[in-house]
Amino acid sequence: MRPRFHDDDRLAIGLDIGGTKIAAGVVDAGGRIVERVPAVPCPSDQAAILKAVSVLVEELHSRNPGTVAVGVGAAGLIHWPEGRIRTAPNNAYRDLPLRRLLQEATGLPALVDNDANAACWAEYRKGNSAAYMAFVTVGTGVGGGLVLADRLFRGRTGIAMEFGHTIVDPHGTERCGCGIVGCLEPLASGRALGRYGSAAAAAEPGGTLATLAGGPGRVTGETVSAAARTGDPAARAQLERLGHWLGIGIATLVNLFDVELVVVGGGVAEAGELLLAPTRSSFARYVTAGAHRELPDIRPARLGPEAGWIGAALLALDQDGPDGGV
Repeated sequence: MRPRFHDDDRLAIGLDIGGTKIAAGVVDAGGRIVERVPAVPCPSDQAAILKAVSVLVEELHSRNPGTVAVGVGAAGLIHWPEGRIRTAPNNAYRDLPLRRLLQEATGLPALVDNDANAACWAEYRKGNSAAYMAFVTVGTGVGGGLVLADRLFRGRTGIAMEFGHTIVDPHGTERCGCGIVGCLEPLASGRALGRYGSAAAAAEPGGTLATLAGGPGRVTGETVSAAARTGDPAARAQLERLGHWLGIGIATLVNLFDVELVVVGGGVAEAGELLLAPTRSSFARYVTAGAHRELPDIRPARLGPEAGWIGAALLALDQDGPDGGV
């Protein structure tokens, strides 16, 4: 039975701390957006990031006195439930006890979780609901969240579902940012799509990809998606290539957890069916016993780039005990 969530006038502030910016806003217990603010640059220094977050919280709290908690979704390995950021891929801070510092600075109960977990919870609560669902985010990197029996699954210490570091090609040539060869992330991320597109543009310097980018060396993942939408076959081939690897990763995920729904979000997923169609095809090819089981639906996320801070706020309101478990 799906747990009941309060739908009342309590408010929570949500923040999504990324590698380059901090997005924030306020939602009520039903997940309705009360206020959103423009994203601000994210410092890399520990003291500066705490200051930036504290200022945002103070401003939002002053305008929304019904705020009872603050939730943070942050990129990196988050020790749960302590809310300590062990390491972050695009920031210099290490072992940052953000939950404790935020509570001390704001006087509000705080929750700090991985950004993909937060986005997953937002989709579960407000977009795509299933008792057993996986959320996969495909952007600059690849991440994921998992709901099992209507509860967010974090593992023993909070660092479960590092989906981008699923090993799919151990004998390949692409080294992941984590230092390992074989991870899904360097094969199925926005950076990977840009790399694929650059190679395709170099092979056809007069083609659509190179023309749109202003040269083969300037192709990005966004360029590939834009060219694919015009019908360019070279660009579509690169999305198919990325979908091939993403489908393999999702097949492994489904083999392990038997989820009923897979939601795909992130900037690259904005390519829609140009990415999802080859992903589904690859998934069906590699999932175990595909002809003898009900395959989960693979569908696009609904909440877009706001899912991270919305989910963080909802997690702060939905926590049901001193450990913040939901």
